Amino acid sequence: MSATTTTLAGLPSLKGTVLGTSEWFEITQQRVNTFADATDDHQWIHVDAERASRESPFGGPIGHGYLTLSLFVPMWSQVLVVTDTTMAVNYGLNKVRFPAPVPVGSKIRLTATLVDVAEVKGGLQLTVDGVVEREGGDKPVCALEAVVRFYG
Repeated sequence: MSATTTTLAGLPSLKGTVLGTSEWFEITQQRVNTFADATDDHQWIHVDAERASRESPFGGPIGHGYLTLSLFVPMWSQVLVVTDTTMAVNYGLNKVRFPAPVPVGSKIRLTATLVDVAEVKGGLQLTVDGVVEREGGDKPVCALEAVVRFYG
């Protein structure tokens, strides 16, 4: 599915629609290790592949939940393009859940639905339901409600 391309004026008419699905993002051990270094979260289930293979209930190392969440930004940029915006801001999250693990070596992608559009000073605030799935998985690896602001 390709990205939805629109203008600020066109966003309200998209309320309730699926905006699109991102490309697949691979969760490599290098990506997990880099995230661990950036966040000082070196828990063995993420960074010690040998131990995780032996001791983890997941059968091997898994990506951090917050790594998956952080990838919302590049995945989101593939789902919605607003052509006349001067700035976009991640305003926050209303809800986040990690229903399933992301094994190292798997691929994930985002599908986003526009739930609400509200006016804010200088722009629009979007509430977006996001579902991040794992290729071949049977349930989402992340379900979130994000709040994003676009300014003209």
